[in-house]
Amino acid sequence: MHLPKWHYLLAAFVLCPPAQAGESTCYGTPSNGRLEGGVSLPNAGANFQTYGRVPSALGRTYVHAKVRDTLTSAYKRLEAQTPGVPYVFAESGWATGGSFKPHKTHQNGLSVDLMVPVRRHDGTPVPIPTHVFNRYGYDIEFDAKGRSDDLVIDFDALGALMLALADAARTNGIGVQRVIFAPDLQPALYASEHGKEVRRRVTIPTKRSWVRHDEHIHVDFSVPCQPLNKYPK
Repeated sequence: MHLPKWHYLLAAFVLCPPAQAGESTCYGTPSNGRLEGGVSLPNAGANFQTYGRVPSALGRTYVHAKVRDTLTSAYKRLEAQTPGVPYVFAESGWATGGSFKPHKTHQNGLSVDLMVPVRRHDGTPVPIPTHVFNRYGYDIEFDAKGRSDDLVIDFDALGALMLALADAARTNGIGVQRVIFAPDLQPALYASEHGKEVRRRVTIPTKRSWVRHDEHIHVDFSVPCQPLNKYPK
């Protein structure tokens, strides 16, 4: 498979935007909305990294400022709670929101895809592999037991991630509206170390979405937004 020249140029010229300060304003809903004052997620931290520096450089990892603060706070908490576990975030949206194909939502800065934490079969925690040849991780398929080749979903770390997001959201004055995760994998999540608390505190729909959501979870945060008709033209 040959990649276009611009792909290699972008990969060589890595863009690492600093985390911006300031306020964000969301408009409308995740499925029909816009974003003002969007901020980019940092490419990496002590225990997390982007799913791809090229798509990040292309502007596919922008969010509402409170969502960025919540994510980075959650990862900070997880440094102590799950030492040695690397987390990978994926797509979120454009700087100004709006249509974000192929997603049906991700339009107002409140939606984020987070790759599931994984371990090798020997128990070693590793970042989930994300690159152009597996569509930056979105083409990875896990079976009903959370296995894919030499990887297995770390359900304990996944539960810890969900709870850290809920705690960090509350600290930042927002909420976690829902987390979408494959229904056939939910029993393993609820049987994990944090399963009972996750079931009590996190809303995870049991109805299957239009895509399976096995290699990643989709998180919708709850932030008061302005009506879409008030978005500045």
